[in-house]
Formats: sequence, structure tokens, C-alpha cells
Amino acid sequence: MSRARTTAAPPLGPQRPTPARPLPAADPAWSADPYADALRAGRGPLFLRRADGWLLPLDVERWCAEPDPADLEVLGRCEGAVLDVGCGPGRLVAALGAQGRRALGVDVSEAAVAHTVRRGGRALRASVFDPLPGTGRWDTALLMDGNIGIGGDPAALLHRMARVLTAGGLLLAETVPYPDVDERVTVRVTGPHDTPGALFPWARLGTPALLRRARACGWRAADRWSTDGRTFVALRRTRNRRTHPARRPHGTRQRREGAAGPPAPARHPTLTPDASRPTSDASRPTPHPPTLTPDARHLTPDASRPTPDADARRLTSDA
Repeated sequence: MSRARTTAAPPLGPQRPTPARPLPAADPAWSADPYADALRAGRGPLFLRRADGWLLPLDVERWCAEPDPADLEVLGRCEGAVLDVGCGPGRLVAALGAQGRRALGVDVSEAAVAHTVRRGGRALRASVFDPLPGTGRWDTALLMDGNIGIGGDPAALLHRMARVLTAGGLLLAETVPYPDVDERVTVRVTGPHDTPGALFPWARLGTPALLRRARACGWRAADRWSTDGRTFVALRRTRNRRTHPARRPHGTRQRREGAAGPPAPARHPTLTPDASRPTSDASRPTPHPPTLTPDARHLTPDASRPTPDADARRLTSDA
């Protein structure tokens, strides 16, 4: 296990009231009643239902619990400022915050963001393909609990993560614990009463499939491991390689990256979006800027420090 890298925290400055802004439209897939109800209850049953009727159970109880040994192994590998993509109910963000580390969760579900804040974490309601604070300055990004499937297009997600992270940044991803799995599917979230939800694209990758796609997208494998039946991969951005522009899956509209500029290294860095999807994310156009929770409003990676040198919710197993 690598030692977590510590970085100087930027000055946060006083909290100032900000004008109210409209909430972004709730994602119909992950804001549906079955998902929100399961998070409120802290338990399932909850499933991803494929178009052919096949069900994949979602491990809501583990998501809502404290981090388990496999989670703690991942947290111990995190470096610097951490972005948890598809943070769900926030167990990892809250745990990092309790350790005094800078972490922000991103999720399209209002219920998930609210749950994260109640646990003491900082969270932002947005898609990873939306304009995000601190783009290009996060040291570590997490794609846990199967969130490599976000958007149903792993290549698009990997290119987006390369833009979010600093040069040489670390991506920690959980894979399906079956090496032959490599599929892009259409699914919906459904509860015990088969409540219909919106269809959205998803992907499931075992470790070999993720490594193949990562190499093609300019990533190199730093490590791979398994803990308690769960499998993980650590990837590093390849330095000095041109990053493809992030694209939203299925042609949804996206603002040009950099149109609003990244947060400047000002006296009091803020979460002003730069420009540029989907935990629990499903691809969707978002007409409004992401909504910041009060605690997240001044959270960005340190813009004033030099770029560090590089060294070398999961989905449960198939039904």
C-alpha cells in the first residue's frame, strides 16, 4: 500500500452568502423513488434491470455502512486532494474528511448528495461530464462500486478523468470480479416492486477489459489487487500525452472545456466551474451549473502548489 501524499490546504477564506441559483434537473435514473427510498432506508433490495430482464443486485447496505477493509485499502492509496465520482451516500468522502483530507463527492442524485452531507462529507450534485471545480488539479479520482460504468462508454469516461486529474494523477477504479466481463448495456434502477425507472446506458468491465481500454486512452497500470472478493485497478495518467476532449456519451450537448476557465489561484479559491456524467451517473444534458452544497462551496485542490511528480459503488457480483 502506498503512503498517502499530503499537500498544503489552500486558504478557504470566509463563507459568503451567494445568490440563489436554480437547481439542475434531477437525473431521472438515479433520482427515481426506488434509489432515493433505498438510501433513506439504508437497505435494498435494489437492482439494475437490463433490457432483457436480467437483474444485478446493488449493495445498498454496504454503501450506507462505514468503509469496510476493501474500502480502507483504497483510501490508504489515495494521494492529495480526492474526487469521488458517483459518491453515492458518501461513505468514502466522509471517511476521508474525518482523516482531515481534502475530498469532494460528485453525484447526480440529490438523495445521495444529501446523505453524504449528513455524514459530514462534502458533495456536489453534478455529472462528471459537467463543468467541475478544480479540473486538472485533483490528485486522485475514485470510480468505486462499479462506477467505471458511468455513461456506458468507458473510453469517454477515461478521457474525462484524464482532464479532471493533475498530470500524473491517480485513478482508482473498482472492476467486476469476473475477468471475462466486458459489456455495454442499457439498464434501469428498480426496487422490490419493480417500479419502472428511466433507461440509461451502463458498462461493466472486468480488470483485463479495463486495462485494455485504459492503455488505448493513454493510461498506464500502476497496480491491481483484490480484497474480500472485490477487484481494483490503479491507473496513472501518461505524462505529455495529448488528452482527447471529453465527450458526453450519446451526443448530449456539452460546453467547451475552459470556456469559463478553471478556478484561478486567487486569495480565496472557490468552486467556480471551469468548462468542459453520470453515479451513480447517467448521461444527461444539464442546462444549469452544478449545485454546490454549502460545505463544498470553497473546496478545490490547491491551485498555487506545483504539480506533484508521479510515482509508481462497486456493483456486486453477477446475480
